[in-house]
Amino acid sequence: MTDLYALGTFAEGSTIGWPGVIRDGKVIPLATLLPEAPGDLGTLFLQWEQWAERLDAAVLEAPVAGWRDEGGLTARLPYKPENLLGAGANYRNHVIQLIVDTGTGGFKDLSPGERRIQAEAVMDRRAASGKPFIWIGMRSAIAGPDQPLVLPFDMVERDWELELAVVIGRRARRVRAADALDYIAGYTIANDITARELVWSDTRELGMDLLACKSAPGFHIIGPYITPARFISDPQKLHIRLSLNGDVMQDEGTDDMIFNVARMIEHASMYADLQPGDIIMTGSPAGNGTHYGRFLRDGDVMVGEIDGLLGRQTVRCVEEAAATGNGANGLGSAAH
Repeated sequence: MTDLYALGTFAEGSTIGWPGVIRDGKVIPLATLLPEAPGDLGTLFLQWEQWAERLDAAVLEAPVAGWRDEGGLTARLPYKPENLLGAGANYRNHVIQLIVDTGTGGFKDLSPGERRIQAEAVMDRRAASGKPFIWIGMRSAIAGPDQPLVLPFDMVERDWELELAVVIGRRARRVRAADALDYIAGYTIANDITARELVWSDTRELGMDLLACKSAPGFHIIGPYITPARFISDPQKLHIRLSLNGDVMQDEGTDDMIFNVARMIEHASMYADLQPGDIIMTGSPAGNGTHYGRFLRDGDVMVGEIDGLLGRQTVRCVEEAAATGNGANGLGSAAH
């Protein structure tokens, strides 16, 4: 067996999920490896410094008979973090593509070629002297890939954003970028769903309306597994790939980030007290639905992969039934 392993929460059918380790397509319950370990991954990451080395040793010494086939199990949401952060506009090609395709940022009156020139200049200035844009996600919007993504009936441009996500492993406050990677417990796959037509508030001068466009139930998809950080020597040398119904839509390296993972942790910890188990979604590469003029609809299947991380994130989309009651905007009677 290889040394590479990851952590997940597994279940058989509708049974209660349990934390486990996956390695070479085989799964073993965490309770079998470390009977004294916490009974859920959220608590494990809260105490990551205490358990990381013991977990490594236990995996290496695990009995052969204790492993089960991955195929007979369902991987659920690994755990629901107390705090979820997201990085906006953090991939150079992604932002340039958005500006060229839509003219956002005040460039609607320019030709596509002129938009590209302006967009590249904006990205160069931002990389040289700007700072990361980080927002706070709703905990109620977090879901695992085992659940179908319910597409709200009152949203039109439901878009995908596959991302590398970082799990914090120790308290981080005013951390320097040079030390930031030491604060990471692991990495996972995230898909940050966005309703594009709701990105900007009615009063555009007030900026983006991230509550409206990113906070519906299930819009922050995490998992299936969390790969410990020790297996990822450089998070800027990974590759992100999302396919929609078998067609590759996103296909980009993490080296296209404007602000790398370490810089984002430095920036976030300057203003916030990051806690073990907090998750940071690090931004989406190019290839979103806006570029293709094609958004998520009933029956779509998204498959997300990040080279170097264990697991594929497979998400099936279902359309929400239209509301029939008298709640505001119909939301009071929406089917769930």
